[in-house]
Amino acid sequence: MTFSIVARCAETGRFGMAIASSSPAVAARCAFAHAGVGAVASQNVTNPALGPLTLSRLQAGDDAAAAVAAAIATDPFAAYRQVLAIDAKGRTAIHSGAQALGIWTQAQGRDCAAGGNLLANDGVPAAMIAAFETTTGAIGDRLIAAMQAGLTQGGEAGPVHSAGLLIVDEQPWPWAELRIDWLDDTCPIAALARAWEVYKPQADDYVTRALAPAAAPSYGVPGDE
Repeated sequence: MTFSIVARCAETGRFGMAIASSSPAVAARCAFAHAGVGAVASQNVTNPALGPLTLSRLQAGDDAAAAVAAAIATDPFAAYRQVLAIDAKGRTAIHSGAQALGIWTQAQGRDCAAGGNLLANDGVPAAMIAAFETTTGAIGDRLIAAMQAGLTQGGEAGPVHSAGLLIVDEQPWPWAELRIDWLDDTCPIAALARAWEVYKPQADDYVTRALAPAAAPSYGVPGDE
């Protein structure tokens, strides 16, 4: 019921992930990232605790494979879980338990890893990796392209209702965190792409507003000069 990608931008050091699902508010439970550390997706009969636990292992110095293994080892129901991670050096790891739902598969590429379950076909993650690797621009652009490619390849076996994009930079808060928590008849990936298009030109301004408000640009609202 979910497909996702975790990734690193080698040029900027930003980490990010994007995800979509037939379930509501998928990013609220499954999307995790920490500046300078990495990004994680915890999905398929989700245990959200595996996201922060994997990140804590990465922060302690584990590589992606060791971090995922350590997190999975704490879960007595690991056979039901799917966890994807990327570390600070761009190394990736994926755990897909034997009880993952429906057609499930995974793929790894340069600075990225993708996986899914209850998929329309087993080519979805590979299509996502190919799109991320060949798309130019910001990490957000590449993540959106990956999600669109996964959808074009077939996406989930059923309709997709929610999607999310999470990117971290140097700050202890998300550089971008965009969520489409539920749409009945409109594609949430298309809505997420539109939200990113709007947010992208303003993302650095929100950092300036936090760190140096006197230097922040106009908010562009009535009464603001």
